[in-house]
Amino acid sequence: MGLFGFLTQEIAIDLGTANTIIIQNDKVVVDEPSIIARDRVTSKTVAVGRLAQQMHGKTHENIKTIRPLKDGVIADFHAAEDMIKGMIKMINKGSKLFQPSLRMVICIPSGITEVEKRAVKDSAEHAGAKEVYLIHEPMAAAIGIGVDVEEPMGNMIIDIGGGTSEIAVIALGGIVTDKNIRVAGDELTQDIEDYMRRHHNILIGERTAEQIKIEVGAAIDDLENPPAEYSVRGRDLVTGVPKEILVSYKEIAHALNKSISKIEEAIMSCLENTPPELSADIFKTGIYLAGGGALLRGLDVRINRKTKLPVHVADDPLRAVARGTGIALKNINRFQFLMRE
Repeated sequence: MGLFGFLTQEIAIDLGTANTIIIQNDKVVVDEPSIIARDRVTSKTVAVGRLAQQMHGKTHENIKTIRPLKDGVIADFHAAEDMIKGMIKMINKGSKLFQPSLRMVICIPSGITEVEKRAVKDSAEHAGAKEVYLIHEPMAAAIGIGVDVEEPMGNMIIDIGGGTSEIAVIALGGIVTDKNIRVAGDELTQDIEDYMRRHHNILIGERTAEQIKIEVGAAIDDLENPPAEYSVRGRDLVTGVPKEILVSYKEIAHALNKSISKIEEAIMSCLENTPPELSADIFKTGIYLAGGGALLRGLDVRINRKTKLPVHVADDPLRAVARGTGIALKNINRFQFLMRE
């Protein structure tokens, strides 16, 4: 590494609706919730990431928490900029003398518009990036899973994140067909909140619903190794007093059924639009699942029942996209054709 290498900092960012992961030198250096807390009076950002997450749903009127990304795209430009800056500061904790120039590879949803792309690039540039490359999420997920994206072989990748579910068929370094739907982790969390209100008369917050999804979330109601019932605390809608109830994974599978059906429909639609030669490949290679949604119990089984195709869940699916973005950054010359500067 010469002087120039020392002065340039290369980072890969998986800018997600729910979590943002930053990779530097093949290591995950930041893995934080995509949220900031801001003082309403001074408009100053008071916390970024996990600290802001702890305040979410518990703040007083002077502090508000903002999630800068919605449905996989930047909804609040200034908040996104503050968040990226705050997270980059987490890496450069020690160095105060000079700011190295930044080269970033950021992954974006495949269904993103030109305006939304511009917003991502501008946010990164305002946060100090000199060079910004963008890579599509399904492509980054495929590279992260270990699929050879350059070979003339069809592979189907399903990346279920916080804001979007991306389904893509990849061959020869390009996305042949893709389907991008805004039904993903956030929607499932919302389904759980609604279900608890309708069926149990209990009001819970987003963080509690997220916890239920992690503890007893399921896509099918006949799991081989079912999780134990989970106790949920919230506010009784009738009496207004806090109360506690037990929920089982079968109830949650029922609550999530509608949204998962929408994801299944998108998968079927993508398969229908796949050229026949690639369909033959997918029959052999199967479907790869990545993203936080891939951790939902029984989702692979459910997709297999629907498509009759083998379904493989990526190792550490939460970080598959970030890993792929990191590999693309490291081999920037080789993967240049995948990235639009």
